[in-house]
Amino acid sequence: MRPTMRRSTEPRRRWAAALGITAFVVTGGGLLGGPAHAAATASVAVDFPTHCIPPPIAGIPPIDGTTTAQITVDDATPQVGDTVAVTYTVVVPAASNPVDLALPADIMTPTGKVTLGGAQSGDVTVAGPKKNPPVPGKGAFPSFSMTGTFTVTAPGAITLSPGDYNIHTSYIMELDTPCTVTGPPAPVSETVVATGGGQVNERAVQLSAASGQAGDEVTVTGTKFTPGAGITVAGRDGDAQTGDTATATADGSGAFTARLAVSDPDTTGIVAYEGGAWDAEKGAGPLAYTVTGGGEIPDGSQQLTTTVRAGTLSMTQAGDSVQLSGVDFGRGGASTGDLRTVTVEDFRGGPAGWSLTGKVTDFKGPGGARISADALGWTPSCATKPGSPSTCAAGSAGAVGSAGATLASTPDGAATGGEFTVDAGLSLDVPAFTGAGSYAGVLTLTLT
Repeated sequence: MRPTMRRSTEPRRRWAAALGITAFVVTGGGLLGGPAHAAATASVAVDFPTHCIPPPIAGIPPIDGTTTAQITVDDATPQVGDTVAVTYTVVVPAASNPVDLALPADIMTPTGKVTLGGAQSGDVTVAGPKKNPPVPGKGAFPSFSMTGTFTVTAPGAITLSPGDYNIHTSYIMELDTPCTVTGPPAPVSETVVATGGGQVNERAVQLSAASGQAGDEVTVTGTKFTPGAGITVAGRDGDAQTGDTATATADGSGAFTARLAVSDPDTTGIVAYEGGAWDAEKGAGPLAYTVTGGGEIPDGSQQLTTTVRAGTLSMTQAGDSVQLSGVDFGRGGASTGDLRTVTVEDFRGGPAGWSLTGKVTDFKGPGGARISADALGWTPSCATKPGSPSTCAAGSAGAVGSAGATLASTPDGAATGGEFTVDAGLSLDVPAFTGAGSYAGVLTLTLT
């Protein structure tokens, strides 16, 4: 029987002050509120409850306060396909300086998200510059603004609400203070009304973070690109591309994952595109990204850089045919053999795992005789090469059939990849009085 395979000498309170905008005291309620609008109108400042978590070294418990914020756009009546610039201004943060020690200027880098609703859903990544006035002891924290863009993909009223934001401080230590919307979404601050337009570029990218120190890697994931297309992921300084780039290949569904090391301190955003140069019709972004610090080169030093290129997910197999053992006419029974070893290499980087599945056809014999595909069973096994970030799991023993079954897989995770060998014992249950002769079926393996 032969299946063919295809293929943290001073008290803690001074630490809290020295660490910048990380030790919070709840201020009074915000100033303005605003309901959701059904048509494009002037934006309004809105109040929303906020839960902020100072860094543990500050010795301050979580803060539940009120943030006043406002969303504005550069075009409140766009057409489908247009790119809209969004500004998220935190007018009154949910905190003030709790100590007498003044904080210096330009230590704060904000990032956040704007939530879309109505005719279009999703989040807009926004980021602000590393810029703030000095904060006096016991003084109120200043207002700050963050910017980003999104592409209009549907006609109708699109609402914009303030989302979570993060305050990164670069003073003595690099620290983050995330502030989340309590009971999201926050009230609507701005509404744009989109009208019909031309063909929409639905390509989209997401970032694992909206800021990082110089040299940090950000994971960039994309969807709805051309299947199989080569993708360039690049940093942007305004409208100009920086020297920070990475490459990837879109899979069969048009998705990709790439890791981009962002070293240029002037980076304002990240884009991804098909082809050799940026093309708004075949790209996505920019998504706002800010370099928060680091990367300074002391006098007399040299900075060395390299690039680790993302690879592909692939498999190879040790042959394309298996000879199963014979059985006797009138007795039937198990016709057994071993799957040709399959080697899986996952060199993509990023968070995605993989799954290797198989399905088989009926076994065809002489004179139109058949053995059902459901008669083929397997007992999978899988081994992981030492040092691989992922661990391979074998599928369950049982029937393969024409509907298919899982041979092996690895889970999604913060970091995945590696090399794996997959095997399986095969057994075809042949009915007792199956006609004599040679039977063959095709076992097709699919790696996703």
